[in-house]
Amino acid sequence: MTIRLIIAFAIGFFVSSLAGCFLVPWLRRIKAGQSIREDGPAWHMNKAGTPTMGGLMFIAAVLAVCMIVGFEPMMRGDYAHVFCLLFASIFGAIGFLDDYEKLKKKQNLGLSAKAKFLLQLAAALAFIFLMREFGYVTTNLYIPFWNSIVPIPEWLYFVFAAFVIVGTVNAVNLTDGVDGLAAGTSIPVCVFFACVTYIWGETYLSLGVFASGLAGGLLGFLVYNFNPAKVFMGDTGSLFLGGAVAAMAFAYDMPLILITLGLMYIIETLSDIIQVCYFKLSGGKRFFRMAPFHHHLELGGWTGHKWSERGLFALYFCVSVVCAVVSFAGIFGRYSF
Repeated sequence: MTIRLIIAFAIGFFVSSLAGCFLVPWLRRIKAGQSIREDGPAWHMNKAGTPTMGGLMFIAAVLAVCMIVGFEPMMRGDYAHVFCLLFASIFGAIGFLDDYEKLKKKQNLGLSAKAKFLLQLAAALAFIFLMREFGYVTTNLYIPFWNSIVPIPEWLYFVFAAFVIVGTVNAVNLTDGVDGLAAGTSIPVCVFFACVTYIWGETYLSLGVFASGLAGGLLGFLVYNFNPAKVFMGDTGSLFLGGAVAAMAFAYDMPLILITLGLMYIIETLSDIIQVCYFKLSGGKRFFRMAPFHHHLELGGWTGHKWSERGLFALYFCVSVVCAVVSFAGIFGRYSF
């Protein structure tokens, strides 16, 4: 099993990094350049025109891993990784439509917020229903650290699941604000799920293959996305990535682990919510220098130290590693091995 997880990671890295050799020049040729927020940090304006939709690199990598390393589990009737891939791909398709609209309009505005929300909500409910029908998800809510189960009504579980999935997807999307940040924050998350497979056994092999392949794909993507970025993942990549993280949390039947595991995603989301609410309640004042939180740090919020993009990458990656270790301790005793 360990060898398969390592092979999945290696294939993911190889396919993603190789795909970038062809995808990045092609995106430049078709002028698929990213428009930059005018209200963002001034120094981000020199990124205008950098190719977007680079998330296709790690999407291709995960597809290859699922078809190669995940083929044997499929032959045994285990389709958990296929469902996760399908679900994440639906979100990736929503992101692709959003990116396409932005490119067509030549501005940083794609699909309307209402359209994105409704599409995401429909995808979330369909995924949970499918996983429930195939027995991959139960309505018994696992509580990490306490190692206990709380049964809840099915209708309430569906409402809870839709809220968590849509929230996670958009939180990951918010994290994609500086070079390498979303990928760097998410690699420890994916490695966490692969490690869970290692301790929980063969039953979760297909999910471990998916998680390990995605981690490798993200590392391959960072070859091109690390500062200074040659390509951005775009909403195509960030929504796929958010969908994948949410899908794994539910497929492993422990969605509440996202509270600790996805702490950096939560901070990004809360900073945006706090900024908007404070702005409205205070008559135009700002709680943060800029939201999401990484922009606040970029502008020297609180300490006066202006974080570089590489510094932010290191900070978020390290905190995400710590969160993964803490989360691992929280679920370690769930199953004997």
